[in-house]
This record gives sequence, C-alpha cells and structure tokens, in this order.
Amino acid sequence: MTATLTEVDKDGPPTAPARTARRPWQGRRLAPYLFVLPAIALFATFKLYPIAWSFVLSLHKTVDGVDTYVGADNYTRLLDDPLFWTALKNTAVILVVQVPLMLALATGLAVALNSTLLRGRSVFRLGFFMPMVTGLVAYGLIFSVLLNKEYGLLNWLLSGIGVDAVPWLTDPLWAKLSLGLALTWHYTGYNAVILLARLQTIPGELYDAASVDGAGAWASFRHVTLPGLRPALLLTTVLSTIGTLQIFDEPYILTGGGPDNATLTIGVYLYQNAFTYFDFGYASAIAYALAVLIGILGVIQFRVLGDKP
Repeated sequence: MTATLTEVDKDGPPTAPARTARRPWQGRRLAPYLFVLPAIALFATFKLYPIAWSFVLSLHKTVDGVDTYVGADNYTRLLDDPLFWTALKNTAVILVVQVPLMLALATGLAVALNSTLLRGRSVFRLGFFMPMVTGLVAYGLIFSVLLNKEYGLLNWLLSGIGVDAVPWLTDPLWAKLSLGLALTWHYTGYNAVILLARLQTIPGELYDAASVDGAGAWASFRHVTLPGLRPALLLTTVLSTIGTLQIFDEPYILTGGGPDNATLTIGVYLYQNAFTYFDFGYASAIAYALAVLIGILGVIQFRVLGDKP
C-alpha cells in the first residue's frame, strides 16, 4: 500500500505543472488572432459585406418599390445600353491618351528632381506633390472657375493676347481636354514621387560604367534608368489605370458628364443610375462589370510590364 501511494505521489506532481505550462502557450498562440480580429471584423463589415450585397443587388430590379429577382438581366442589359458604351469609350480615351502622357511627364519630372544640378530640390518636390494633397472636390471647383468661359482666369489671360474665349467646359472636345488637364495637374506629382523613390535606389556605379563605355545621356537613360524604373513604372501604370477607370469626382464636378455626354465616365454613369434613377441593381451590375475590366487590364499589364522569367 505504501509503495502504491508513493508511486501515485511521484506521478502526481509532474502532471499538474505540465497542465499549467500548456495554458500560457495556448494563450500565446491565440494572441495574434485576437489582435487581428478587430481589423478582420471591420474589413468584413465595411468591405466584404457591401461587395457581397452589391452582387445580390445586381441580380435584382426594383419594380414598383419591390426588389424582384431578375437573374442576369442587368448584365445583359449592359450589352444593349448605348450610354454604357459611351461612358466606356470616354473612359478608354482618357486611359489611352491621358495616362501615358501623365506617366511620361512624371518620369521626366522624377529624373529632373533627382538631378544634382537642380538647386532647392526639396522645395520643388514638395511643390509638385502638393496638388495630390488637395481634395478632389476642392481642386475640381477651382478648375471649374479657372476654365469658365465667361469669367475664367485662363480665358482672361488669353484675351490679353487677342485670343477669343475658349469654351473649355461647354464644348465636347475642349471639355475632354480640360478634364485631361485637370487629371494631369493633380496626379503627375504623385507618380513622380513614386518614380523618384525608385530612381534613388539605382546604383550610381551603373551610370559610371555606362559613361566609361561611352554612353551618352540618352543611352544611359534608355539602358540604365528605364530598366531600373521598371517596377515603379508597373506600379504607377496599374494604379493610374485603376484610378482612371474609377474616375468620378473630376467629370462630375467640372461638367457633370456633359456636354452631350462627352465626359460621361463609367463612374458618373454608375452614380446616375444609383442616386438619380435609384436603379441600384443596374448600378451594381455596372460596378461588377467595371471590376472585371480592371482585373483583366491588371493581369495584362503585369504580363507585359512585369519581370520576365
């Protein structure tokens, strides 16, 4: 009996500490999940749920105040909607014309701001980045005043050299040019800062080696600067593409999508269907069509501009 009790006593104490040692370990394993739980909850509430509910809405149509399930009718309606194709065409024009021009200007600006010959580079960098800090609505209102045909500052300056007033916001062609001007002013500095950050990581030895080989300024830019900027160019291209396809504030504030739907973009058309016509199902279908388009273009850009295996 004594031996048995002794064995029990010997076996007992090691077991109890082992159990207490596991509890802190389990707590440490759960701690990371507890820390990220608030972020996951917020993401699910304000991102995943609206995205999922938007897809549900795209399968319904409001008839006499009642949501009726219509399946894919809203998506097939897109194919026969001339306004949707007009908005898509206008957005594509901005994407094809304005985005390459803006990125070319941003690249040149980044190279200039990185030059040791430029004095006061910090001041210039801040000045070119400041438009990005300006609120979209604020700078849209400023441009609508500057480009006003009757009392705009730009037309007033043109009248000083004998040029007639230009209908910047009331003519279809000039309205598109005005929109491109506003977008270029606002986003060029932002892209230039991204490219400048990448430009400063290119080793100076590469330029020294190119100079020893007899390469001039253009050859060094082509064979050293551009390959070094490739990751940043990919990033700015993708970001600019996404931003252009989603563009809403500038055309809505400057022209309201006019004149004659010349600046009607997908974002403006989506807003009109949702909050002017209260056709939330069709607006959701437009949003999902836009998301698919962004995904396709993103994959193409990564394949074309991404690192080759």
